[in-house]
Amino acid sequence: MLYVMTLDWQSGLSREQRDGALARRAGWAYPPGMAVEGEYWLGAEQPAVVVVFRAESFTPVMEVGLAWGDVFKVTAYPAVTAAEGLVAGAEAMARRTV
Repeated sequence: MLYVMTLDWQSGLSREQRDGALARRAGWAYPPGMAVEGEYWLGAEQPAVVVVFRAESFTPVMEVGLAWGDVFKVTAYPAVTAAEGLVAGAEAMARRTV
């Protein structure tokens, strides 16, 4: 399944904590079972990072939250591509009764 994950800075972090997160990221790898299609660092305060990935279970999503929850609020959303959404939307509309 496709997911989009956002990472928002936890409130109250010091400059040193944010700098430490960057250094920590340099040596960190995504967990097994998480196929990352893209990681984007935004120029905005929130979200700080957006990750698009595929996973067959919730386990790697939970692992990211456990690894980074001290500096980020980690939220993952199920997603589909626009092409997949158009197909799913047409199918759903065809089944509507009202």
